[in-house]
Amino acid sequence: MTALAMAAVRSPWAVFGLPALLTLAVVIAGPSPAPAQKEPLVVSVWGGNWKDTIEKIVAKAYTAKTGIPVEFEVGGTIDRLAKARVAKGAPLVDLNFTTTHVGRLYISDGLYQKLDMAKLPNAKDLAKEALRSDFHLGTWAYVYTIAYRPDQVPFEITKWSDLWDPRLKGKVGLPDFDPSHIITIAALLDGGDEMNWQKGSERLKKLKPNVAAFFSTDARSQDLMKTGEAPVQVMLSINAFHLIEQGLNVKVITPTDRPGIVGIDTVAIMAGTKKSDAAHQFIDLALSKEIQDQLVATFKAGPTNMKTAVPAKLRGQPGVFTTPAEWKERGYIMNDDARAKTLAAWKDWFNANIVAK
Repeated sequence: MTALAMAAVRSPWAVFGLPALLTLAVVIAGPSPAPAQKEPLVVSVWGGNWKDTIEKIVAKAYTAKTGIPVEFEVGGTIDRLAKARVAKGAPLVDLNFTTTHVGRLYISDGLYQKLDMAKLPNAKDLAKEALRSDFHLGTWAYVYTIAYRPDQVPFEITKWSDLWDPRLKGKVGLPDFDPSHIITIAALLDGGDEMNWQKGSERLKKLKPNVAAFFSTDARSQDLMKTGEAPVQVMLSINAFHLIEQGLNVKVITPTDRPGIVGIDTVAIMAGTKKSDAAHQFIDLALSKEIQDQLVATFKAGPTNMKTAVPAKLRGQPGVFTTPAEWKERGYIMNDDARAKTLAAWKDWFNANIVAK
């Protein structure tokens, strides 16, 4: 056999041919592995419409932009705080949405990571009221104010002091999970505030004959309004707008004697997460004008990004602030630290003096 023939025999290309060789290589190596799915970002938030809206508007856009899937842990405000305390240092979630004052409890317990503002360019467009701390930022605003059904009430309600009108006997509903709103309003009406709330305590006791029911969840609040069991409520403005969208005859007011109590829901990154960069990306997207446009229209809430396009029908509505002046004049913002530190005492006093028969 010639040297050329021997070389040909030793060459696999000569034995199998190129197509056969490629086929053999695929058989030996097996199919190519599918691209590994990125580890999901886990977000803690309230359930129901809150979770559904954040998932539809923020999470889907985030996944489309980054390729990172988003999962949710849902639950009540205090329940989620309790879980976070148990998991301190090894959090089960990466991001957390909660109220601004409860956010202070996370901070004092060392549960939040300090934000890197260089990774949050959209934060430059936030209202100053949304810059709650170095650890949490406001995502939308609302007020706790008076909402009522005109078909169930014999007069037009225009101010907080109307809640004490004898004509509302057995018609008023109040939140008992966080009574800070009505406690502060009673104090403001009697020359106090959240710092010296006791000034309104006697006034608040006089409200008892008018109270029909207490509620601990948004769903229960809405049910009480729908059935007429409590057709007048100290209600989250977003919930009132939701009922109006469902066709219920509900009026939401801006009281003339004192403004509504502002609520600012905030987002933060959990201390100990291994996905800090991804979490910063999620927050920055949530604060962007494009996402805020959608959140405002869906929640009927006030934006925190001051470049947000607020629909004309929402401008001037309770809890929707579009200018620095409106933030200052159309809502009362409680001191976060005082509210967080006093909440337990308020609940104890409220349960003993107002809820108890």
